[in-house]
This record gives sequence, C-alpha cells and structure tokens, in this order.
Amino acid sequence: MWGGRFTSGPAEIMEQINASIDFDQRLYQQDIQASKAHATMLAACGIISDSDNEAIQDGLDKIAQEIAQGHFTFQRALEDIHMNVEARLRELIGEAAGRLHTARSRNDQIATDFRLWVRDSNDGVIGQLREALSALLDKAEQHSAVVMPGFTHLQNAQPVTFGHHMMAYVSMLRRDLSRFEDARVRMNESPLGGAALAGTGFPIDRNQTAELLGFDRPMANSIDAVSDRDHALEFLSNSAILATHLSRLAEEVVIWASDAYSFISLTDAFTTGSSIMPQKRNPDAAELVRGKSGRIIGNLNALLVVMKGLPLSYSKDMQEDKEPVFDTADSINLCLAAMTGIIKDMQPNEERLRAATGKGQITATDLADWLVRELGLPFRDAHHATGSIVHLAESQSCQIWDLSLAEMQKIEPRLNEGVFSVLSVDESASSRRSFGGTAPLRVREAIVAARQELGLS
Repeated sequence: MWGGRFTSGPAEIMEQINASIDFDQRLYQQDIQASKAHATMLAACGIISDSDNEAIQDGLDKIAQEIAQGHFTFQRALEDIHMNVEARLRELIGEAAGRLHTARSRNDQIATDFRLWVRDSNDGVIGQLREALSALLDKAEQHSAVVMPGFTHLQNAQPVTFGHHMMAYVSMLRRDLSRFEDARVRMNESPLGGAALAGTGFPIDRNQTAELLGFDRPMANSIDAVSDRDHALEFLSNSAILATHLSRLAEEVVIWASDAYSFISLTDAFTTGSSIMPQKRNPDAAELVRGKSGRIIGNLNALLVVMKGLPLSYSKDMQEDKEPVFDTADSINLCLAAMTGIIKDMQPNEERLRAATGKGQITATDLADWLVRELGLPFRDAHHATGSIVHLAESQSCQIWDLSLAEMQKIEPRLNEGVFSVLSVDESASSRRSFGGTAPLRVREAIVAARQELGLS
C-alpha cells in the first residue's frame, strides 16, 4: 500500500495498534456504496473508462455478496475495510481496481463511509423512538383518568393521573426525536472529494457523488470534510440525552414494581427470577436500561476527549471515533427496544395507586387554592392557614379531608362546607385544567395533539 516509500514492513505491535479492520469491517456496506458512487462519477467525468467502471461495479457487488454471506476473509495486514475491499477487488478484476482510488484519499473515504453509517444509525433511532412514543401514547390513553400520587423529592405532592405521568415521557422523547431529526440535516453533507485535505486536481463532480449517496450537498471545505466528526459527536450526545431519559423511566419502573410500591406489574417477558429465592420477580430489563446509560454517556466523553486537541486536518487519533459510536448505536437501540417492550408490558395497579394518594395530605394545595379563590385570602396567608390545618390532621393521624368543619374553623373561622368539594383526590386531578395540566380532559387533548404532530394513528 505504501508504494515504494517504505522498504520494510511494520513491527508486529505497529500492525496491531494501526489496524482497524477488527471493528471497521462493520462499514463494508457503506464503503462499497461510496466506492460505487465514486467510480460512477469518475466515469461520467471521463477520468476512468466506462469499461473500467463496469468492472469495478461488478467486482464491488461480488465483494458485498461475499461479505454478507460470510465468505470474505478480512486481513489485519491490510489495516482497514478500504484496503481489504480494494485488495479483493484487484484479485477479481485486475488492473482496473487500481483506478478506483483516483481523486480520493482514505481520509475522505472513511469520512464518507462513517457519515453514511452514522446517518443510517440515526435513522434507525428515529424509527425506534417513534415506536416508543406510540407505546407511551397508547398507555397514556388507556389510563388517562387513573389517579396516582405525583411526587416531588419522592414525597407525595399532588394527585396526578397515570396518563399525565406517561405524557411527561412523551414530551421528553419528542424532544429526543427532534434532536435526532435536526442532527440528520446537519450530517447530510458529503465529504467525498475532499481527498487527503486539499481537494483534487482531477475534474470531479462532487455534486454527483453527493446525490448518488443521498446527501443534500457536498461539504463546502475540503479540510473540514476530512476533519469533521460533529456528526458522530451529535449522535453520541443525542443518544446520551435519550439514554438519560430512558434511565429515568427505568428507575421509576424499578421503584413502581417493588413490593413497597406495587404501582405496576410486569410479566415474565421483562423480568427474571433469582437463583436462590424462588419468589423473586426482578425488573432486570429496566435495571439494564438504567445501567447502559452510563456506557452511552461515557462514549460521548471518550470521543470528545479524542477530538478536543487535534489540529486540522486528519490525525490517526480519529480512528478511535468508531468503537464508541458502534457501541452506543448497539446500546441505544437495545435500550429503546427494551423500554418499548416494558411500556407495553407494564400494567398499573389502579387500586394501589389510588390507595397511595391517601397519604401525605396530598390535596393540601387544593385547600390553599380554595381559601384564595373563595375567601380572598392572599396566597401566603392561605398557605399558612393550610399548614396549620395539615399540622392538626397529622397530630390526629388522619388526612385533612377526615377533619370536621368545626375542627378546621378553629384555624380559619370563615371556612364552610364548600371546602370539602375540593379535597377529594379525583376533584383535585380533574381541576387541573390549565394547558399542560393533569386533568383527564387535558391529557386526552395532549394525546390527540401528539399523535397528529407525530403522524401516529
């Protein structure tokens, strides 16, 4: 490959550290796709003959088939996917194979292959996110009016509906979806034709190769074309944020499925048993989603550290870009598939959820709001009076709705029977009709709006 500049081969350890074929063979489809486009363009521009192009196209198709069928032997001595493919192409078609690399470098070749691979992976995550969103919307619709405690600091705060809680994750994943969609626009530019870093003196048509590969346009600067890994960083960053969201939902699944809460049940499909305790049903799928978020976040940090100190244009350090991206793509797709399955599988325990709202003076805010609305108290005065009523209820080991009117009037004499209309859990949830609120009416409206925006039936 070095063609006369070197008179001896690399040391064994040099070969080992330099070779990337053990992992970049995953790029074979993209490498062959980009090479076919490059050869087509070279022929169209009169740089290679039509007969050479035809031989190259046929040879590349045969190699793609050999790799797909497991009949291709990858050689570490050939370093990477590019040289493994090119060496085999020369075996198949002879001298014409040597013309394929005209007007390109391994620098713009790998930049193109990797960008195509990341784009494909990005599209896969978009599809999986839409499936997860559909599952959340279905679950929210099925349980739009089921009351449960809403928490702050993991303490009972106010009644909400299960559907509203699911819709919070819909909002989070919709933002994730928009990030992957936005990133796709930015990554959809072609590096091919940047060559080593300065472009090429051959009369190539970069617009043609960009179009053949489904890119919107060629990248505007040849140095940036071979130096840029923003598409990989954005994919990792977006995946890290998504993994954080999935991890938060996974954590709630773990808590809710515990005996102490029993808010939901999971079937055998997404739980495991114990090797010693026959009664156990462990939410291991959710725990693994929670755990894998650490790997995904770490992969983002790894590539940021690799890229932060590199001068333009290409440095061999950038070979370290692929493994974290490959690992993240595998992990985030697995996490999305698992979490989508968990969402579909979990069933809320409505009786347990309602019973849990009978603790923590959960409608105290409704009492304070009533004092403001009906008696005209400033909110801070209403808050103080409500706090005193809560203290009275706790001293009697009951909830505020269990107190008599006379007992409450000792704290605020102007209270009347009307106050009891706002103290029930159902009334509390139903009253939160502000846009984005937990009232079942608003939840159902939000579900319809989300389905329309996402194009989900």
